[in-house]
Amino acid sequence: MTKKSIAVLGLGKYGRSLAEALYSMGEDVLVADMNETVIRDISSKVTSAVCVNLDNEDEVSALGLQNMDIVITCMGSNLSASILCVSIAKEQGVPVVIAKSSSDRMRKILKRVGVDKIICPEEEGGMRSARILTSQYIRDYFEIDDNLCMIELPPKKSWLGKDLIELNLRRKYNMNVAAIKNVGGKWTYVDPNHKLDNDDLLMVIIEKDSINKWR
Repeated sequence: MTKKSIAVLGLGKYGRSLAEALYSMGEDVLVADMNETVIRDISSKVTSAVCVNLDNEDEVSALGLQNMDIVITCMGSNLSASILCVSIAKEQGVPVVIAKSSSDRMRKILKRVGVDKIICPEEEGGMRSARILTSQYIRDYFEIDDNLCMIELPPKKSWLGKDLIELNLRRKYNMNVAAIKNVGGKWTYVDPNHKLDNDDLLMVIIEKDSINKWR
């Protein structure tokens, strides 16, 4: 698995949760906020922590966002800072720019300035967001208990044209396929003889410790 370089800008409750979750999953995480106390407290829980005024163009430009795979702005109550950080990240060629939004108006404005994805903390917890953001496969993530989770994902390329009997995902990845649907269709029980294709989406139950074995 290739480690990602991810910047989390703005360290409110959600930003801190997201940054710590990403770092715990093995990613390189840069965080930035203007609150020195918050930066000091989180410095041992991420790769690097920088005290920066996210409303200041020169300070944000100096963060080196061009080296990031993903930049996430988490200033849900500060639209001007969010716009500034998104704009600079896009100008510096960051492949994926994500922003936290606290309102429909803010969501629309951030989309106009080029955000690739909007996150809503009321709908997505930090760990759930981290699971989705760090995987090229996971579409959605739900915790069942301390050990198990349910995830939605498309088939990997190596799974295409094979059925579940051939793949034996339970033995290989400790993964149980609970349901399947075609893009735009409804969830149905799985026919073990169905050969997977690009339009399929799987709902699987897996132990959290086993997620990194296949993603």
